[in-house]
Amino acid sequence: MKTMTCRQLGGPCDLEHRGETADDVIQAQDRHLKEAEKAGDASHQEARDAMKGRWRHPKKSLGWYRDMKEAFAGLPED
Repeated sequence: MKTMTCRQLGGPCDLEHRGETADDVIQAQDRHLKEAEKAGDASHQEARDAMKGRWRHPKKSLGWYRDMKEAFAGLPED
């Protein structure tokens, strides 16, 4: 297991997401941003909009995705 924070994934807070793969933490971040948006947390809106754009245009977002996978790979195991 490895841990990345909301901030490391482009968000505004230090909530930790744990997962076996980069995809696990990216999906946890997506859920976190959805929940924050639903709760009316405006501080997460910019990150939520960016995440929505990545899901809609995955080819354009490959750079971000590669960067997150590389960052995840460089993290120590928890």
